[in-house]
Amino acid sequence: MPLDSPKDPKIAAKADLDPQNFALANCIRALSIDAVNAANSGHPGAPMGMADAATVLFRNHLKFDAKNPDWPDRDRFVLSNGHASMLLYSLLHLTGYEDMTLEQVKNFRQWGSITAGHPEYGHAKGIETTTGPLGQGIATAVGMALAERALAAEFGDDLVDHHTYVFVGDGCLQEGIGQEAISLAGHLGLGKMIVLYDDNDITIDGPTSISFSEDVAARFQACGWHVQKCDGHDGKALDAAITAAKAETGKPSLIAMKTVIGFGSPNKAGTYSVHGSPLGRDEAALTREAIGWSHDPFVIPEDLLSEWRRIGTRGATDREAWEARLAGKSAEVRDEFNRRLSGELPKGYDAAVKAARDALFAEPKKAATRKASQMALEPLTAALPEMIGGSADLTGSNLTRVKAVDSQYTRQAPGRYIGYGVREFGMAAAMNGINLHGGFIAYGGTFLVFSDYARNAIRLSALMGVGTIYVMTHDSIGLGEDGPTHQPIEHLASLRAIPNLTVLRPADTVETLEAWDIAIRNRNVPSLLALSRQDVPQLRLEAGDENLTARGAYVLRQFGEGRDVTLIATGTEVQLAVQAAEALHEGGLNVAVVSMPSWELFDAQPEEYRKATLGDAPRIAVEAAGKFGWTRYVASEDDVIGMTGFGASAPIDRLYQEFGITADAIVARAKALTGK
Repeated sequence: MPLDSPKDPKIAAKADLDPQNFALANCIRALSIDAVNAANSGHPGAPMGMADAATVLFRNHLKFDAKNPDWPDRDRFVLSNGHASMLLYSLLHLTGYEDMTLEQVKNFRQWGSITAGHPEYGHAKGIETTTGPLGQGIATAVGMALAERALAAEFGDDLVDHHTYVFVGDGCLQEGIGQEAISLAGHLGLGKMIVLYDDNDITIDGPTSISFSEDVAARFQACGWHVQKCDGHDGKALDAAITAAKAETGKPSLIAMKTVIGFGSPNKAGTYSVHGSPLGRDEAALTREAIGWSHDPFVIPEDLLSEWRRIGTRGATDREAWEARLAGKSAEVRDEFNRRLSGELPKGYDAAVKAARDALFAEPKKAATRKASQMALEPLTAALPEMIGGSADLTGSNLTRVKAVDSQYTRQAPGRYIGYGVREFGMAAAMNGINLHGGFIAYGGTFLVFSDYARNAIRLSALMGVGTIYVMTHDSIGLGEDGPTHQPIEHLASLRAIPNLTVLRPADTVETLEAWDIAIRNRNVPSLLALSRQDVPQLRLEAGDENLTARGAYVLRQFGEGRDVTLIATGTEVQLAVQAAEALHEGGLNVAVVSMPSWELFDAQPEEYRKATLGDAPRIAVEAAGKFGWTRYVASEDDVIGMTGFGASAPIDRLYQEFGITADAIVARAKALTGK
């Protein structure tokens, strides 16, 4: 494979270590430089510095088939430092992913292209997860590795046997979620997870020494990782390190690669100025000379492109052998494996939901909605072997553990219940990774107030369109004596502000079961269940098969003909609305009580239904949370019975009384609105 001689002697010395790998890596460098220059925007430094490692990985180790990018037993590759997106786009184009054309590369960061500034899941094949918010890539990869091990335990390593590779930078390791991910992966001994660390001593603000001086290798070792160090520009050393990492099956592996950011740039290499700015035409020309690249922008020599395309087909033999193994399985195993990977629900699922529903109508239950959630999970997890649960060290409070998922996920055996520890953010990202991997429906619990810790991963669930299920209990001041630090106020409003997230705050056992059914069925939208600590009566008593929660809101009670006032409420406050409506009706008013478990689902209903449900009469909203946002349904915040500040530490009944969230307060406001 011909290679022009690099003019820089230091670069020539690196090229001599593995000339063929260096030549192939230059294709990545050149495309990354050209695309960022063309966009006049982007991050060329990391792709230039990590090109050698990426080439070794794709050339010698990564199990993939560019013509069949969704092959279930492919290795997963996650670019956690997603600002280096042109590294990934270059690899996908060079190896022959059909949708990653040269035109897409040329349109980097432009409207309508699949080459966004940071890799976006669903935009292009080969992008396993959205990355960019630093640290989330490695944490999501932990979930992928968790899923690989659990699926292999069920179906055997002849069907499931692949690695999860992650590229990370200093930023991923400085973010708190990075440490959560490292700690959890080491604790569970995720031996098929291999992290390649771009150790280039540079951050946006300058050298890492201004803010980061820890011994990264020692930190990983302390967390139970297998650790190696090597020259990140030495193809042979990198190859040996990855080979050794694959051989270490009992621990996840870190390869700390000493690299130069912007490798090859005569005036910018090793400086922060190459991190997030184009090289520019002149520096790009100098870099071409320095690395021995004499080709025009976006031109890849035929011999090098041919070799890259060969690399892209290298996994076809493995894929074909895997397909033969799958075909050789019994029809029962084959069908179940395919069902699990496709996301199709099993035939017995509808019957399980109906039986659980019928039982509630046959014998109504008074229960906290967190308990109602556990009641729903009992039959649903039994009917769905793909459900895998967990909690961020709050199992006894979240009530997320039931008989079918009672087996603990440990380093010795991957059970169906994951103890995430006090790692809310890491849990949320790992659940995204489990769902992205395929074969499972992941759910996990914490307190609603701690959704703040997990928020950015919840946002990525919504952005990617991944059906992660968040079980958030202790959803209001109703948790009582733990006080304002644990009482969510603004959280429902902030979560409802996230596009493509379904927030569900059920009022009773029936709505909670229906909320779970919605969350399980919708694999393209994440769901968040806000559940109570305190008991509530079952308000839905008339048997029926329609999932009314799926409408987002519905008339739960009608007192009298027509309407003088409409009371809208969510969750535990629906019972207060019913009590107030009864009192108002006794006083001569006609009242409709609307239970509104989900704003998002209601807003998606036809206009006629929304108008009929809310009616034309004055409206009052009731929710033991901040009032923000309710004016989309009522005329003024004065018409919202809710919170205007933080909570307090006291028994539940006293708190509701002191903060004016009572049936009497609703009655008083209704009389003021109607003048009756």
